Amino acid sequence: MAITLRNALPLASRFATAKAALLAIAFAAPLGGCSFDLGSWGSDKEKPQPRAEQKPTDNISARSVSDAQGYTTRGQAFAKSGKTEEALAEFDRALALDPYNVPALYGRGLIYQGEKQHEQAIADFTAANGLTPQKAEPLLARATSYLAMDKTREAAFDLDEAVQADANNAQAWATRGTVYERLGDKAKASASYSRALALRPKDEASRSGLARTGG
Repeated sequence: MAITLRNALPLASRFATAKAALLAIAFAAPLGGCSFDLGSWGSDKEKPQPRAEQKPTDNISARSVSDAQGYTTRGQAFAKSGKTEEALAEFDRALALDPYNVPALYGRGLIYQGEKQHEQAIADFTAANGLTPQKAEPLLARATSYLAMDKTREAAFDLDEAVQADANNAQAWATRGTVYERLGDKAKASASYSRALALRPKDEASRSGLARTGG
């Protein structure tokens, strides 16, 4: 029955449904070994502090920050249910009120990435990284967009930083292996795949990569 219904859908509808489903999976599943509960980055207790050169304006009120967090939470919910247009609108509203809202920047970047709008995704991941340089997730996400644009060396720089920020991030190590394998550096690729397997023993992609690179 499932095959019959799928074949009955117009091609455009099937594409839109598949794209929404992939983004829903992305928001519900881990990236780089960390949860996609973006709200955990936006609590008052752990609110990221801008770098010295990124001073927030004085007119961002506590009410605006609170409202922005509400929009972000709704955006996350929409994204998890595959409603990407609604999610994007909520993240936009959040950032209009609070440009330093890291979960909204990161969430919007993921949607742009899913839509293959990698320049916009990179801009949001760059802003998120500037506000939370100790987090691996924005670096890993930005590296993924760089890879999609065949900017392999830029991806390598980000992944080097990502594994320094979180040495237990299996996905960052696995992706780093892929990047260095593309660059022809088998030693770094093999070491990265080995580290990924130590953290995630059932990672068959890393196991295959390790075999290819002589590990």
